[in-house]
Amino acid sequence: MGYCTAAVFSWEPVRRRRFLLRAGLAATIAFVVLRVINGYGDPSRWAWQPTAAFTVLSFLNTTKYPPSLLFLLMTLGPALIFLWWADDRRLSRSNPLIVFGRVPLFYFVLHFVAAHAAIVLMSVAKYGTAALGFMFQPVPSMGGPAAAFPPGFGYDLWVAYVVWIAIVVGLYPICRWFAGVKEGNKSWWLSYL
Repeated sequence: MGYCTAAVFSWEPVRRRRFLLRAGLAATIAFVVLRVINGYGDPSRWAWQPTAAFTVLSFLNTTKYPPSLLFLLMTLGPALIFLWWADDRRLSRSNPLIVFGRVPLFYFVLHFVAAHAAIVLMSVAKYGTAALGFMFQPVPSMGGPAAAFPPGFGYDLWVAYVVWIAIVVGLYPICRWFAGVKEGNKSWWLSYL
C-alpha cells in the first residue's frame, strides 16, 4: 500500500491532504457499512454479545491472516486519516514516528528477534532449562504442538504490553543510530532497510 500511494506524497499539499482525508473517510465508512451488513468482506461474522464492550470487540474482530477486505478497510482508513492529520505537522528528527519511519525493515527485523529472545528468556526464567526444549518451535497459539508446551503456557496480556513497550523503547536508540547511518551513506541497498 505504501508503494502504491508513494506518488500521492509528491502532489501539492492541498490536493494530497484532500485525497488522504477523503480516502480515509471512505474506507472507514465502507468498513462500518459492510460490517453492519454482516455478510460480505470477512469470513467471520460479528454477533451481539452479553455486553456492549464484547459486542464492539466482536464487530472489530476481522481476519488478519490473510487480511480480509474488512480488516484492510478498518486499518487503512484510520491510517490515511492519521496521515492527513500528520501531513502539516512538523515533527523533530528525534520524534519516534520519524525515527522508526526512516528505518522500517531494520526495526521490523530487530523487533522480531527481540520479541523472540524475550519469550525464550522469560520461559527459561519461568520453566527452567526445560524451556529450551520447546521454545524453538511455534507456540500453540501460532499452530505449534500444544503437547510440547507445559499446561497453561503463556503470559497475561499486561505482560505482553510491558514487553512490547520495553522492546519499542529499547530499540529506539539503535534505530535512531541506524537512521543516521542511512542519512550519511547514500548506498542504494541502505534504502531498503
